[in-house]
Amino acid sequence: MTQRTIPLRNIAIIAHVDHGKTTLVDEMLRQSGAVRKGAEMAERAMDSNDIERERGITILAKCTSVLWEAGSEGGQSKNDEPVRINIVDTPGHADFGGEVERILSMVDGCLLLIDAAEGPMPQTKFVLSKALALGLRPIVVLNKVDRPSAEPDKALDATFDLFAALGANDEQLDFPVLYAAGRDGWAALTLDDTRENLQPLFEAVVSHVPAPSVEADGDAAPFRMLATTLEADPYLGRLLTGRVVSGRAKPGVIMKALSRDGKQIEQARVTKVLAFRGLKRQPVDDALPGDIVAIAGFSQASVSDTLCDLTATEALPAQPIDPPTLSVTISANDSPLAGREGSKVQSRVIRERLLRQAEGDVAISVTQTADSDAFEVAGRGELQLGVLIENMRREDFELAVSRPRVVTRIDDDGTLLEPIEEVVIDVDDDYSGVVIEKLSQRKAELVEMKPAGAGKTRLTMHAPARSLIGYHGEFLTDTRGTGVMNRSYLNHAPHKGAIEGRRHGVLISNGDGAAVPFAIWNLEERGVMFISPGDKIYEGMIVGENAKPNDLDVNPLKAKQLTNIRAAGKDEAVRLTTPRRMTLEQAISYIDDDELVEVTPKSIRIRKIALKPHLRKRRAKAEREAG
Repeated sequence: MTQRTIPLRNIAIIAHVDHGKTTLVDEMLRQSGAVRKGAEMAERAMDSNDIERERGITILAKCTSVLWEAGSEGGQSKNDEPVRINIVDTPGHADFGGEVERILSMVDGCLLLIDAAEGPMPQTKFVLSKALALGLRPIVVLNKVDRPSAEPDKALDATFDLFAALGANDEQLDFPVLYAAGRDGWAALTLDDTRENLQPLFEAVVSHVPAPSVEADGDAAPFRMLATTLEADPYLGRLLTGRVVSGRAKPGVIMKALSRDGKQIEQARVTKVLAFRGLKRQPVDDALPGDIVAIAGFSQASVSDTLCDLTATEALPAQPIDPPTLSVTISANDSPLAGREGSKVQSRVIRERLLRQAEGDVAISVTQTADSDAFEVAGRGELQLGVLIENMRREDFELAVSRPRVVTRIDDDGTLLEPIEEVVIDVDDDYSGVVIEKLSQRKAELVEMKPAGAGKTRLTMHAPARSLIGYHGEFLTDTRGTGVMNRSYLNHAPHKGAIEGRRHGVLISNGDGAAVPFAIWNLEERGVMFISPGDKIYEGMIVGENAKPNDLDVNPLKAKQLTNIRAAGKDEAVRLTTPRRMTLEQAISYIDDDELVEVTPKSIRIRKIALKPHLRKRRAKAEREAG
């Protein structure tokens, strides 16, 4: 049996969104020497995806590793020998919680980051519950303690209460605590300690996180590894990342993949075994139990499958994943402007892309609808589905997307259940009343209301997921842009009944062509416009929001009637109001059940499903008779 030459620790960094996970990993890479001193490293280096950088959030879990040893830039280690620390940076938004659930199954410990000003938030509760259920003993890091609004003692008390509320055992409740400012690259055991570097954090990981547990026969046993993440490499093909449970992984060896129920999926020759070293993946000749590696060579195996030796017969248990709560219908674009801006317009190509996404993300499911050109895609929330659609848009797809719907269940006794979300809102005291009123109208229940700093109130509410669709824009308007809303899936509960939808109707174009300034100017008194002069429009396309509840067919193509008479004072200058331009998520949240969002690489348009007025009337009549 081969002994490991360097001690190993596997940890995940978990936290609520924007509590500083990725920034802390940047400093760990610098101070451990994983990034050469003086070398350039992009800010938030682990956020390599374009959308991640644009939005400032982590969407995909990513692995790295550092070698902490005596003489590292951060200071002298108390250990006589270097320690390899495998680090997994996880998403912070609840919509990408499926990534967190899988990652926690392949580590032996975790750093739980808590913003010292905000304290535990909804996603903190979600990720901590998963970590405690797996028996992990988190190290609590109170981050951003240098902020003027930081209240580390209060945040620590709230964190302990959260541990207790989630049923942590005595060992888990006895968690070590560090105070840190990840952006400035320091951590300390107390607030009064010297604030120099991250040495206390590295030492806490080495001393508190156990080494990977290895079976008695260790690397002599048949190889087994549970695939936890999947990505496509243009040169190596499918890369499956996981932690080696037993045996050894070597390039050139023939292995097989087993599904969760133990059925063989395929046999394949391993072409590469890649270990994570700093910001790079490096080929290795051998991977021992406890190592986190990526394996290339399989063409069909996916997330939650077991990669193993040909003699192995049982699949490794995969963690159950929380169910999707929201779904949309994605279909091929069939508008009059279809095919003009994107190259991937066929339903077959869209289907292949969606199935490929579902392979690598177990929180997303794809099913065929009765219409062969449309697919129902279910996920965790609007953001997750919006990121998927945005990625497809950037890949030159053209799509039509329906209004989101919640995924309901039927209980054993026949009761209809719908997903309920826990909503935590930080809002100025002056606006707490209107927020409670609006959410109460949407069937939300106020659970807790408490002060949250100078002039702020924190509201905790339980609301049906469907009531929050499209609410965020209204929330920002009601709070003058100062409110912060966080939400996470809580459970399924009995259906709350009908909820009032959008209060305004829409302005619908009655012709095809290019929008005319004079026509838009005359329509502005009807409501808010979504288009600018020169924009291409078609019959059935929504060009604005009506100030009244009903839909209205309008003519944005009507030019000014020209004559050869110029009466003094009769020529009016056309001064147009800036139109409302919606982002993809805003458009998807805005539309009603009889509307679609047309998504192309260059444009986001809103339209009616039935473009002709008589077809819309026929559809409305059929719905009235059916309902």
